Amino acid sequence: MPLSFAFGTRALRSLRHRHYAIWASGAVLSNIGTWMQRTAQDWLVLTQLTAHDATAVGMTMAFQMAPQLLFLPWTGYAADRFDRRALLMLTQGLMGTLSLGLGILTVSGTARLWEMYVFAFLFGSVAAFDGPARQTFVSELVGRDDLPNAVALNSVSFNAGRMLGPVAAGACIAAVGTGWAFVLNGISFIAVLMSLLALNGRAVTPPAKRGTRGLLEGFRYVWRQPDLLTIVLMLLLIGMFGLNFPLFISTMAVSVFQVGAGQYGLLSACMAVGTMMGAVLAAGREKVSMATLRTGALLFGVGCLLAAIAPGYGLFAAALGLVGLATLTFTTTTNSLMQLSATPEMRGRVMAIRLAVALGGTPVGAPVVGWVANHFGPRWGLGLAAASGFAAVLVSLQAQRPISKTDP
Repeated sequence: MPLSFAFGTRALRSLRHRHYAIWASGAVLSNIGTWMQRTAQDWLVLTQLTAHDATAVGMTMAFQMAPQLLFLPWTGYAADRFDRRALLMLTQGLMGTLSLGLGILTVSGTARLWEMYVFAFLFGSVAAFDGPARQTFVSELVGRDDLPNAVALNSVSFNAGRMLGPVAAGACIAAVGTGWAFVLNGISFIAVLMSLLALNGRAVTPPAKRGTRGLLEGFRYVWRQPDLLTIVLMLLLIGMFGLNFPLFISTMAVSVFQVGAGQYGLLSACMAVGTMMGAVLAAGREKVSMATLRTGALLFGVGCLLAAIAPGYGLFAAALGLVGLATLTFTTTTNSLMQLSATPEMRGRVMAIRLAVALGGTPVGAPVVGWVANHFGPRWGLGLAAASGFAAVLVSLQAQRPISKTDP
């Protein structure tokens, strides 16, 4: 069997599960719409609602990510306690409605900065409940052996949206205005809702035992396992100071390279190319370990450093490709390792903690990074992201034992 064919078969093995294939097909279009909205939101705040204020972009991100921490006592418990398919139908429908509302407000020309903060918080609140349910829902659609592959294929879909969405957003902004990017995103949620409707109640097998303990038990569960605790600390560092790409890309595009909406969208697409490459490699990877995680963190630091010192637009775009590959490797590995290490009744809370640390750290880090970018320049903000990657590597060196793929 040719090597390329064997790799392709291994990389797509989760699609043998019919119900996962249905879910994945609906997610692709929605992911494109989501990245259209993210790109348009940052562009709107930076160029229309403020005079290139990076702190305002950071504050918008903070309002959107803060619910990951604020609602942490309930998000993971909801994913463990309730029917995940029904929960996802509710959250996806609400996010689509919010996107349409923001689009109408922007198209009418009445949008204000404080209203963007409100919509960002509402969207983030719904997403806080959606994330743990969506990530653990995959474990119900595929077996344990195919879970790392399914996580990686989800990343392929997500990053296909990251690659196409910003380009589509740039074209949409240039052609008809920023608000229509929000409207199109709202419409895209129909695809996910249709795929969820196609999964009848018997299609999904719930875990044998759903959790009834609270969030405190989830923290105790993570605290007792050194490997999980190490992953959480690495996520805290990179999530707080490194995963601020909308801020990095928008400020570098506007303040340093002084490009328009089309070239701004292209920068996000260049980063998405790297993440897509990382996702394909992750899908073909049969095993995950702490070494994989450490490599992702190291490459993240190197990529951010290269982006910070890039002398021109082209080299900056190339560095973003490396950052995207490293980010995907790092985040996908944390997802797989933490799900594989958690028992079914605790999986929702463990994943909620993961999301809260990775995304919830942004409300603390994004305003700090925005302040650094405003006062010292966008390149110094990227330098702070590079430092977070190198610090995560140092943390991982304290945990030398590989994570086992067997349940504790």
